[in-house]
Amino acid sequence: MASNDPQDRKIPSAVGRALAASARDLTAWRKLRGLTQLQLADRAGIGLNTLRRLESGDGSVSLENTLRVVRALGILDAFSRALDPYESDVGRLRSDERLPERVHPRRLD
Repeated sequence: MASNDPQDRKIPSAVGRALAASARDLTAWRKLRGLTQLQLADRAGIGLNTLRRLESGDGSVSLENTLRVVRALGILDAFSRALDPYESDVGRLRSDERLPERVHPRRLD
C-alpha cells in the first residue's frame, strides 16, 4: 500500500537535479559575496543548520527560508523576475488576455 506521507514520495529526477543545481548556485553566490555560512544565516534570520540543509540540496527547506537567503544575498529581484510568467514567450503572447479566476480541468477524450 502506498504511503500518503509526503516525505515518502520519490523526488522526480528533474526536481532532484534542480535542487542540486540551486544548492551549488546559492553556495557560489554566498562565496562570491565573501560570506561564511554563519554570516549568511544570521543576515537571513535563519538557523545555521537550515542554511546548511539548503546548500546541500535538501528540498524540505521552506520557500520562505529560501527567499530569506536569496534576499540576504541581494538577488531577490532577479529570482522574482525569473518566476514572472510575463517574462516568458507564452506569457508575452498571452499578456493581453484576462486570466480566469479559476481553471477548470480539461476533458481528455
